[in-house]
Amino acid sequence: TEWTRMRLQALLGVAVVVVLALMAGGVWSVVSMLTGSSPNNDAASTSPPSAQDQLADKQLPEAPLEAAQPGTLSSGETGTLEMPAPMEVGEVGVATGYPHTPEGALAQLAAINTTALSSASVRVAQDVITHWAASGGPTAESWSGVQGLAALLESAGMSSDAQNTITIAVEPKMGFIKGTVGDDFVIPCIDFIITATTATGQPQQVAAADCQRMVWQEGRWVIGEGDEPAPAPSLWPGSQASFDAGYQWLEVPQS
Repeated sequence: TEWTRMRLQALLGVAVVVVLALMAGGVWSVVSMLTGSSPNNDAASTSPPSAQDQLADKQLPEAPLEAAQPGTLSSGETGTLEMPAPMEVGEVGVATGYPHTPEGALAQLAAINTTALSSASVRVAQDVITHWAASGGPTAESWSGVQGLAALLESAGMSSDAQNTITIAVEPKMGFIKGTVGDDFVIPCIDFIITATTATGQPQQVAAADCQRMVWQEGRWVIGEGDEPAPAPSLWPGSQASFDAGYQWLEVPQS
């Protein structure tokens, strides 16, 4: 059956809803978010949350799904975040070598997500998180990137390795730093444009946002221990809603 524009938009919309649910700690699927091991509910109820957990759990504004679709652009202005350029290619082809700064953490998260989702392969996405998450962080089964990609491919009626069937382009367009705890813990939030193109269809686009705990470990940024943070709103870059939410344009300095 021809993949119509409406069907693909619906597919991408479903993927965004699932992604947001996962990042909220719910069910990119219906699987509960775990940190690699089942939490101890008794301990959680008696121990006060750490500064890192408080920052991660801080709620951000919500947005309707329609706000993630291409729409009216604003004539207003917002700031710019300069993303450092990578210095090398690391494990699983993920760009790395970013500096020990909040902007470096944001750039590393963008590289992790871009490599995983653009692969159009659940296996590759699982390999990415296995190499780019700290112990106690998201796993090959629990990471929102893996489950979101699986949900998108499943909705399209494709296999879990669809590299020759669908092209997924992932472009970080806007972002902000939700906060830091010390020098080694940062929660960056990135608003991506995801473009999906099938072998016979027209490219379709949707915005999808991601926030992660990034920790500096052994000379690089990785996704850290704990539940994934509360979600940032998925907003079409350049819309007034994206400006109002505090997003800034992401810019890589030209060499």
